[in-house]
Amino acid sequence: MKGTENVKGLKAKAKALEDSFFAKENERILQELRAVKALEVKKKEFREYLNIDNEEILDALVELEIEPVTMVAFSLVPLVEVAWADGEIQAKERDAIIQAAIEGGVEEGSPTCDLLRNWLKMKPDPKLLEVWKGYMEVLKDSLGERSRAQLKSGTMGRARAVAEAAGGFLGVASISAAEKKMIEELEWSFD
Repeated sequence: MKGTENVKGLKAKAKALEDSFFAKENERILQELRAVKALEVKKKEFREYLNIDNEEILDALVELEIEPVTMVAFSLVPLVEVAWADGEIQAKERDAIIQAAIEGGVEEGSPTCDLLRNWLKMKPDPKLLEVWKGYMEVLKDSLGERSRAQLKSGTMGRARAVAEAAGGFLGVASISAAEKKMIEELEWSFD
């Protein structure tokens, strides 16, 4: 009888050990599934906020643990810097930046919109541009050549549009020397 009880006890302990193993394994698998789901949710947010559909860029943004709303504001830094390059923001430049923000998913009255409006009223601290450059340094190193080129093209296209917004006379001198210099400085951040 004692031998039978020992066998039953041993079987019960083996079953408990097996159940414990599978419970831990199931929890590990569930955590992996949750992480994959969270990654997909974050990518979806970036797609919606930034109108980016490049998987490599999306993966890099998620890996850097940046919030999509923060990234939207951060993507506007080059536009703001170009507009302030000559020491003042023209009404047409302000309108072009606001339009770019709206097209990028910024909603009126949102914290991102409020932050942008503050940047348009008072020139941001020069540290903001340095932080943006540092961010670009990290981001560009995590992207392939094609993705980096797409990001540069989009960013610089919007920056040039802001610089050209105030216009000149019949298109002559539509971009000031200070704005040209800032655009060149921004371009270097992608190389």
